[in-house]
Amino acid sequence: MVKPFLNDELSLVTDPDQDTTGAMNMAYWLLIVAAALVVGGLTMLYSASFNTAGLKFFRNQLIWVGAGVFGGGAAFLIGYRKLANASVVWMALSFILLMAALCFPAVNGANRWIRFRLPGLEMSLQPSEFAKIAVALFVAKYCADNMRTFNEWNNRRGILPLAGVTGLVILGILAGRDLGTTVLVGSMATLTLLAAGLWKRYILVPIAFAVLIGTYIFFHDPTRVARVTSFLRPEEVQSTSGYQLWNSLLAFGSGGWNGIGFMESRLKAKYLPEAHTDFILAIVGEELGLIAMLAVIVAYAVFAVCALKISLRSHSRLGMLLGFALTLGIVLQAAINMTVVIGVAPTKGMPAPFISYGGSNMMATLIAVGILVSIAADTAEPGYNERYRNSLRRKLSFLPWFRQYRDGE
Repeated sequence: MVKPFLNDELSLVTDPDQDTTGAMNMAYWLLIVAAALVVGGLTMLYSASFNTAGLKFFRNQLIWVGAGVFGGGAAFLIGYRKLANASVVWMALSFILLMAALCFPAVNGANRWIRFRLPGLEMSLQPSEFAKIAVALFVAKYCADNMRTFNEWNNRRGILPLAGVTGLVILGILAGRDLGTTVLVGSMATLTLLAAGLWKRYILVPIAFAVLIGTYIFFHDPTRVARVTSFLRPEEVQSTSGYQLWNSLLAFGSGGWNGIGFMESRLKAKYLPEAHTDFILAIVGEELGLIAMLAVIVAYAVFAVCALKISLRSHSRLGMLLGFALTLGIVLQAAINMTVVIGVAPTKGMPAPFISYGGSNMMATLIAVGILVSIAADTAEPGYNERYRNSLRRKLSFLPWFRQYRDGE
């Protein structure tokens, strides 16, 4: 059976009912895995930070988890199509916030955060985390709407506007000296474009861009070069640029198969910097052992499979590309974090999705989950969000703003 796509694409589907039911089943599993990772992350955050900071980080992370659940629910109710229709607005807002972050004092040599205060709390926002979602929405929407022309040079709906707007936001991330997220977003955008049908010769452009960035860093930022290359010889530089990685390896080595026990980590107190953020998986390995680390890897793998199946079952090209981009953004980040903490890749500030302390990353990741569930729900029931919104309005009809939705009025 041939099923027409909403964006003039065709998909061969043998059983459309199984296709739509399967998408929702994958969405349920996706939510279960995401919830398990969040709960596990909160538990390990409590262990990693309680002895040094009390409940401060745990409390802040709970607030961000709540904000992320609200944001993900809002994304689900709005629907991925409406979010994608406003992708240019999200890109502009992301760029403005990235530039605003440059006006705040640098932290560890980077201008990535916008700091603000809430009653009794000091919070920070990292715009680059939300820029990932904006780039995914923009690239997917542009390619879906201009699938016949986005490879052309001499067309106002061709590759130049796409590359220009995307490149501007990526440069904004780089301006804040966030090299890891720059590489992540650039890789996510490039792979999504390849999935959309980008001519392979255009890959030379991001490669040349990466070479230029690498050359600049090599000649103008020797400190960062030392950090990047320290993973090649961590034992030799264990007291300088390889200090963090060396202690991470010690944590994994001391954990064994079963770990030394929850809350019993010795390295989190004095030896392992950022134990509650980028290197929290080292504490997982030390306290809970290799078995727990394998469980984390399996959870990420299940999440990736469910998200990709949601994308492939989508009835629109936009849903396919957007789901693929968001999945890449989360899974690549998880892969980078895991390879960093075990010394396979250069040390880079990249949190583990759902697990590491980091409010902006947690909120952005949960919003991405909400969008993925929206794609699955749209596959099962196009226009589902209007029904959900009306149901929510009726439940809130006791408020004066929703009085018109009361039964019998």
